[in-house]
Amino acid sequence: MTTEPTHLADLTATRLTAGYAAGEFSPVEATRAVLERAEAAQARTNSFTRIDADEALSAAKESAERWRAGEPAGPVDGVPVTVKDLLLTRGAPTLRGSRTVRAEGRAWDEDAPSVARLRESGAVFVGKTTTPEFGWKGVTDSPRHGVTGNPYDAGRTAGGSSGGSAAAVALGAGPLSLGTDGGGSVRIPASFCGIFALKATYGRVPLYPASPFGTLANVGPMTRDAADAALMMDVITAPDWRDWSQLGPAAGSFREALAGPVSGLRVAYSPSLGWDVPVAPEVAAAVRSAVDTLAGLGAYIEEIDPGIEDPVEAFHTLWFSGAARVVQHLGDAERELLDPGLREICEQGARYSALDYLAAMDTRMALGRLMGRFHSAYDLLVTPTEPITAFEAGAEVPAGSGHTRWTGWTPFTYPFNLTQQPAATLPCGVDGDGLPIGVQLIGARHADALVLRAAHALYEAGAAEIPAPPAAQD
Repeated sequence: MTTEPTHLADLTATRLTAGYAAGEFSPVEATRAVLERAEAAQARTNSFTRIDADEALSAAKESAERWRAGEPAGPVDGVPVTVKDLLLTRGAPTLRGSRTVRAEGRAWDEDAPSVARLRESGAVFVGKTTTPEFGWKGVTDSPRHGVTGNPYDAGRTAGGSSGGSAAAVALGAGPLSLGTDGGGSVRIPASFCGIFALKATYGRVPLYPASPFGTLANVGPMTRDAADAALMMDVITAPDWRDWSQLGPAAGSFREALAGPVSGLRVAYSPSLGWDVPVAPEVAAAVRSAVDTLAGLGAYIEEIDPGIEDPVEAFHTLWFSGAARVVQHLGDAERELLDPGLREICEQGARYSALDYLAAMDTRMALGRLMGRFHSAYDLLVTPTEPITAFEAGAEVPAGSGHTRWTGWTPFTYPFNLTQQPAATLPCGVDGDGLPIGVQLIGARHADALVLRAAHALYEAGAAEIPAPPAAQD
């Protein structure tokens, strides 16, 4: 177990609400501390598109009154939260990192489902975080807001597409953040920034408006640890009629499920998914150490690959087609404003036929069946989150890698968006440059609580302890 932080901005949401209940400190004090960190994080990493200090403090004062009366609105009342700038947030424009989106002329009076549930529970909204244009890639830079840097080294990427959220959480600008995951887009930046993130089973967290990327896209919690993610899941998974593809209510509380045992779990450890993935030695060693910790907790470990082929072409067909749909309404002049890489994949996506799309869906369904059979024998699959650590900021791919698109260096994440399985990442070490390394835990569809339980056990065992990034205020 780690020593508890003393600065309010470094406390988990779980610890903050316990402190509010005990009268140790107030939501106003916590929010002021977080706002200071948010301004410093913005100066260091460019992780925000908007910081709403006045709104946050007003909400914090209302929360403080509820706590004084012993009537909190919900389990995250008074907790500072940030929201990725792809999700509708009442009172704030959602600009999606694009110069083609106009802030003026719209009321911006609607919350996305997950945002609405947090607001109803009393969360304090600090601001909106950066995204690549329309969330199209695995790093965070956009024509509208520039490059987001890594909290451990601002010259490195924070990953993406939820890089702003990951950097904000890592630097104490709010313990909870809402991100979106299309091909690893909460797990990639969480891995690079040393925090926790969960991509839930598709449909578990309601989403509106529907993503043009279809059922590849998810909303997920980005937090300091698995316990806070479970807390968030208990709030944001509540039903919302606007999402016709949402799942039914969860079977029980995700927080309560954390107490279940890890002993006896059947865990498959796959260092490279059976593909020729060049995993950095320091990454491989750190992930192996996390697997050893699971073994020490009583899990049965078998080193085995799931036997899947790389589905990147099918993913590209679905992803690039979705991107083409995003910009379909734009004229030639507006298209010139787009990120050049986005423009390229949109042009490629527009060339696919309906038969190409359906063939990609066939690949997707076959992959899902294969993983369903695999999980009949194994409760969890463990892999590296990424084969590398954070590289130069502002680049889609690492220099000299030979990759042309971000999917080239993210082979462990996008397959499980295709299969709609829950997958989490948590830190398991740092490399020689002090950059975080992530381990990925993948469960069968609907096994979100099990993934959170195993991740929580690793935190409790100290396997997720890494040095904090340089203090944002320094």
